[in-house]
Amino acid sequence: MLTHCVRTQVFFLRRPKMPSPLPCRFTNPLQFWRDCASLPSDTGDTDHIKTFIELCSDRYYIIRDTRNWDSFRRGINCRYGPLGMELRKGMLDKWWASVVMSRAQVFGISTMHLTRNTSATAESTLKLVDSNALDCTVNQKGLAWDQARDTLKRQLQGSPTVRTNLLQGALEQYLPSLELVNRRLPFGLAETGVCYQPLEEQTNGPGCPAELTQASLVWFCSPRTSSQWLDYWARQRLQWWRKFALGPSSFSCSDVSDGEEGERASRGVRILYHFPWGAEPLETLWNLGDAELLQTHKGSRAKLQCRDGRKSVVPHVISVSGNVDRGVLAYLHNSLQEIRKTDSKQRLHKRKVLKLHPSLAPVKVALDMGRGPTVDLRQVCEGLLQELLEGGITAWPGYLETMPSSMEQLNTKYDEMGVLFTIAITDGTLESGLVLVRSRDTTIKETMHISKVKAFLAKYISASENI
Repeated sequence: MLTHCVRTQVFFLRRPKMPSPLPCRFTNPLQFWRDCASLPSDTGDTDHIKTFIELCSDRYYIIRDTRNWDSFRRGINCRYGPLGMELRKGMLDKWWASVVMSRAQVFGISTMHLTRNTSATAESTLKLVDSNALDCTVNQKGLAWDQARDTLKRQLQGSPTVRTNLLQGALEQYLPSLELVNRRLPFGLAETGVCYQPLEEQTNGPGCPAELTQASLVWFCSPRTSSQWLDYWARQRLQWWRKFALGPSSFSCSDVSDGEEGERASRGVRILYHFPWGAEPLETLWNLGDAELLQTHKGSRAKLQCRDGRKSVVPHVISVSGNVDRGVLAYLHNSLQEIRKTDSKQRLHKRKVLKLHPSLAPVKVALDMGRGPTVDLRQVCEGLLQELLEGGITAWPGYLETMPSSMEQLNTKYDEMGVLFTIAITDGTLESGLVLVRSRDTTIKETMHISKVKAFLAKYISASENI
């Protein structure tokens, strides 16, 4: 069925807003990574933003397109390149591990993109309309305007609603989840997925909503402890964002101004990233009280009650909603370093490095061939590549490049891609088994036996996650 999104006054129902040491000289995986955050960078926000845009598109993070970049900057879904897709996937995996896998009281759920029920929590309600039925009504001859209007309203009312957030789905799954926790508080429901929101300024074309990837935790707790839980989750989420940041001070949190989100939320906190063009929210936390839960379940207090000690209470709802697409933008921007160095002849050299956290870097290692018998070296590269992939370590097959490039050119490319290590396989590898390993963050090169490469990389990445 051919469908399209229609955004007019008829088709938009506006609602109030809702509220260990390693066995080599690369001793510490974050020692140089974070130290470099204080190195001098290219001056001028405009030049830096231009460099950032070019790097993201040239190095396979987003597709080069003015409208695509505008969507990316707004924190909505864009056309990602292969590395951008891997970075977003890695962020979602880390979010899930932090929120769901680390706590016994948080359960993952999956809700529908479309529903027949109108969300009580939606900022705006979007409808998916059958274009054939719409055209038939509009073009029907002899149909008075009042009749056409009534027909359009019925079609709208019968059309499914597109979700604009993940909160409503969690509220609807509250009752089925009570048996899991034996009606005891607190507990949470988590979900990640695509949502659709209208744009005030239509950059995606008339009437087409924006897609964005959200990560949502809905935490049900006792009314007497809801304020403490909001503070707890705000601290946890800020620590999480800073954990993977090269410059943690660019991430901060702030309370939402009183009345900014109407009367639905009693209190809110935002996790912010400070871009050159201003601070943008990455994650928003609300203390919604019990109003949204009661409205979703038609005010049935008796069946909503849980045990809080010896008391039976209707829980308060803490909503934690993150914009993953804007988070990708924040980490990419935070990781870009433009380093200037002057050599012995007073010549200025600029080096751009995307210093993504080791556990988030989409490509951990690049494999390249040096001088020697091509067929034999390629076989060694393919064997090492397969070994790394089987160990869950992403590797870039640079040895397949057909255009000749110097090692300096390759290092520049891999630094801008954010590749942690570059490994050169040479004719010496065929004789001794030794390879040359270069670090992205230190530029140090050293030899290592090929049999130890996989274990070294695995230990390096694991150590970075525990710091």
